[in-house]
Amino acid sequence: MTILSRTSEAPAGGVALWRQIADAIRLDIVGGKLNEGDKLDGELPLAERFGVNRHTVRRALAVLAEEGVVRAEHGRGTFVAEAKRLSYRVGRRTRFNEGLAGQTRERTRTLLSHGIERATARLAEALAVKPGTRLVRHETISFADGRPLARASGWLPEERFPDFTAVYMASVSVTEALKHYGIADYARAVTRISARHATTEEAQGLKLAPGSVVLVSDAVDVDMAGVPIHAMLTRFPADRMELVI
Repeated sequence: MTILSRTSEAPAGGVALWRQIADAIRLDIVGGKLNEGDKLDGELPLAERFGVNRHTVRRALAVLAEEGVVRAEHGRGTFVAEAKRLSYRVGRRTRFNEGLAGQTRERTRTLLSHGIERATARLAEALAVKPGTRLVRHETISFADGRPLARASGWLPEERFPDFTAVYMASVSVTEALKHYGIADYARAVTRISARHATTEEAQGLKLAPGSVVLVSDAVDVDMAGVPIHAMLTRFPADRMELVI
């Protein structure tokens, strides 16, 4: 039997049991225990495996079906609909379009919002500026073949990149926008990767069920002189993407 955290039954604490079950099944799929087209165990065996009632299992499967991870066929059962994740290589030269080339046909990006913010202590350290420095902020969602694959927040020093948003909107590409400021190339200085459950806003933007797991990339890009130019916080759906170091 798979052991679940029973504190999650309390409304104020932990992760709901049905979410834990959905995550466990996702891990079976992305870990290779289940492949595309494989039939999942029935509700009763799954209920016995997780020590819950069938209603809880049914809710977990319904969420996975909404995400397109599994499909239910009347009279036959539930099958893995999509087992393969896209691989996104994180290295010294990390670019969304280049990273997914050959795996997807079409890659697009939508600018959700933008504005000016004062640098927090964390962002000031990342960008080597003083706390309170004015930063250009942009929020985007990137798509591959129509599927949302990344929700990103980015910050650049306004003094070095005046009117950045207007330049950026012409192509919705950081790489192309930076060329306007004389930066023909840049490199990744640091990437920190973690995992957590998606916030409500992230789940909505990435079309995920509440409580789905996202991979979080906290990164800084530098110009060829090693000066920080761009800090990013990017969230990837864990069941659609894998980050390769």
